[in-house]
Amino acid sequence: MAYEKQPKEELKSNMIDDKFPMLKALHADGPASDRVEQMMLYGQLVGSWDGRIFSQKFHVDSNAEVIFEEGDRIETTLEVHFGWALQGRAIQDVWIAPSRYHVNGATQDLMYGTTLRVYDPKNDVWYITFIDPVTTQSYHRMIARKVGNDIIQEYRTGEKICQWNFTEITADSFHWMWRESTDNGKAWKVPAEFFLKRRR
Repeated sequence: MAYEKQPKEELKSNMIDDKFPMLKALHADGPASDRVEQMMLYGQLVGSWDGRIFSQKFHVDSNAEVIFEEGDRIETTLEVHFGWALQGRAIQDVWIAPSRYHVNGATQDLMYGTTLRVYDPKNDVWYITFIDPVTTQSYHRMIARKVGNDIIQEYRTGEKICQWNFTEITADSFHWMWRESTDNGKAWKVPAEFFLKRRR
């Protein structure tokens, strides 16, 4: 019986599937067919991105909340990867700062977390869950909606409103900002901003 050599790409794919079956089960090739248009709110971001963070220094309190400190902003690099997941009914991403391409042995991680973004067709909203078990041990749950051309993600802690927003979105770039209000949205502070460009 003659041996039929597999194409290099197919052989590599099979090796990955055999070694990481969970990743194969998690991954989807695109959006679910019953919600294609809605899924593209985040689907437009699928791919890899590189950029920079401008942020105030912060610490994590006993309730695992990120508390920003007064003073000058710090700056560092960032990489983000978005992908289709769970039969195309979710988007999952990974946020890493500083970027793994700009670190050395003495560099301390500032962020290494993942987000799961799930669309609810009944209520026309997105449920967002972010967790960073590597650095801050923080955990956040948000509701997200499209507002104009922006994506507004919001959660509340006591009297404080926190938003993690995507704005200035183009095919090749976006601006992400963390903003907070303690007077029901009359005034906002922006302690952190990320500026990303699509990786080529």
